Amino acid sequence: MILRPLAEALALASSSAVLAAQPSASPPVSAPLRDLPWGQLNFLHTTDTHGWHAGHLQEPSYSADWGDYISFAERLHEKADNDGVDLLLIDTGDRIEGNGLYDASDPKGKYTLDIFAKQNIDVICSGNHELYKSNSSENEYYKTVPSFQGNYLSSNLDIFDPETGDQRPLAQRYKKFTTKNQGIRILAFGFLYDFTGNSDNTVVQKVEDTIKEKWFQGAIRDREIDLFLVVGHVPLRSQEYSRIFRAIREQQWDVPIQFFGGHTHIRDYAKYDSKAYALESGRYMETIGFMSINGLSTGGKSNSLSIKTVGPHTLRTASPKFSRRYIDNNLFSLHHHTSLNETTFPTARGRNVSSMISSARKALHLDKSYGCAPRDYWTNRAPFPSKHSIFSWLQGEVMPDMIRDPERGDVPRIVLTNTGALRFDIFKGPFTVDTTYTVSPFTSGFRYIKDVPLSIAKRLLMFLNQEVPQLWPESQSLAFRSPARSDQVITYQEPGPIYHVSEQMPLHNIYTGHRDADLQPGYTTTDDAGSDGDDTVHEPIRFYIVPNCVESRIGFPSTLTEDSDEPSSVDVVYVDFIESYILLALKFLGTGYAEGDTDVYMKGKDLTGVIAEWVKEHWECE
Repeated sequence: MILRPLAEALALASSSAVLAAQPSASPPVSAPLRDLPWGQLNFLHTTDTHGWHAGHLQEPSYSADWGDYISFAERLHEKADNDGVDLLLIDTGDRIEGNGLYDASDPKGKYTLDIFAKQNIDVICSGNHELYKSNSSENEYYKTVPSFQGNYLSSNLDIFDPETGDQRPLAQRYKKFTTKNQGIRILAFGFLYDFTGNSDNTVVQKVEDTIKEKWFQGAIRDREIDLFLVVGHVPLRSQEYSRIFRAIREQQWDVPIQFFGGHTHIRDYAKYDSKAYALESGRYMETIGFMSINGLSTGGKSNSLSIKTVGPHTLRTASPKFSRRYIDNNLFSLHHHTSLNETTFPTARGRNVSSMISSARKALHLDKSYGCAPRDYWTNRAPFPSKHSIFSWLQGEVMPDMIRDPERGDVPRIVLTNTGALRFDIFKGPFTVDTTYTVSPFTSGFRYIKDVPLSIAKRLLMFLNQEVPQLWPESQSLAFRSPARSDQVITYQEPGPIYHVSEQMPLHNIYTGHRDADLQPGYTTTDDAGSDGDDTVHEPIRFYIVPNCVESRIGFPSTLTEDSDEPSSVDVVYVDFIESYILLALKFLGTGYAEGDTDVYMKGKDLTGVIAEWVKEHWECE
């Protein structure tokens, strides 16, 4: 590991200006950096970008855009070819929902699908967000799969063809290929975790059933393989990846395996055995994952060259060396890792894509302001409840002011939402069209059950905030199905070395201790390889865990002197995403409520629009 000293890093920053590609983005802040550990086979990995392809305009550490990433990949490809090694690009899904660049267009994805497709990705798969709606899964089928023809893999995902109605794989199940420089023979798969919330035009087969299929069992018995590559929208420390790992090891005990995962929105690196490792690379274009392997056999070419200690036409070594790095997605980092600057770094394709992003943002009016936030509101950087918690703001101000159906306005109500419905923080200053979608990108409307006894209704929150196995079976866990956040790691208690919980301090947290004046707060990741994986050396920061759900009680008497002052029954109002959990909780509480007892509340309204409307009415700009 090479760490550029702070003084040298600062000197580099002062030698040439470092500007973000998007005009309104904040320029990155200089920081000490660790170099990339190049190897014989190298990877760049993105996951859970959720439409953030313009980068983070208000966060300097993540202000590079998708065009910058294209330039970065092209420059690293040049280096790889010059050194005689290989570089592959991986993406593991959830490319949509979470940013105005995707969500504000009509149809959704009008711009982002073309922007994303400009990157040359070698292996790509679907996430769960591509499958919630029929139109988004059809976008995958008609647009994204053809854009990455031969590289898009769907090992356990089918779609019903919109024209014929026939069930067929969304894309090919697996691929075998040989790298161009080293001649490494790779067999690749593309999985999705055991997702059950997909639209009825797709079918997700459980991983445990997929690995029993004849095609999979035949593929993993191929002896002309130097590396198994498993990409997936799957948590690293999950039953699904454990089963795939064990299935391969039952047939090929010594072939190296590289896994890439996603879904939990964290930086993580897991060791399965001495020849099998897995990488997950964060969320929201904050992180570009870098992975390298040395010591692989090169059966595909007799004249292959290898980096440093690996000789021509190498045989499989006893212990290949795996290395990782989590790159902060900003131009200061990207310039450093390419040894280039503002003038020499951008490529023509990269600049063109940055221009496409800028034009799309203008067309969508994403910088239009609805008002100005008086302070920062955080998802995890502040405790709940507190004045800086976004959930306290939602619970105490937005929902009481806005959640009222004209036909039921005089009826007291308990309003519930999952905290996963709010995906990102609000920064002090302009609250724009873009902010609306980064905070609440989903089209969740409201539903209700009328006249629920208060003695039952007021117990709902307690049950929703408990992971009771009888109430939340594994396939229906609220934490599992709701949008994952950076502090959530889904783990399973199965035997074996796969299941260690990684330790990570996410970015959005308050640090209350002594701070090194020369370091910026940010990701400080501890994983199965230690604590030196982040490319940028940051000051550690603290995070706060929030509940699954929050509630607002509206229309209740302001002062209660005795039990008789309470209403005997209330309307239970909730965002429609959590309806199944509401009904399960009510069943657990001994009631017989079913879907037929529910109805639409505030027809035509959704949480995103409610928040925007509240901001317009309450947050004026000075």
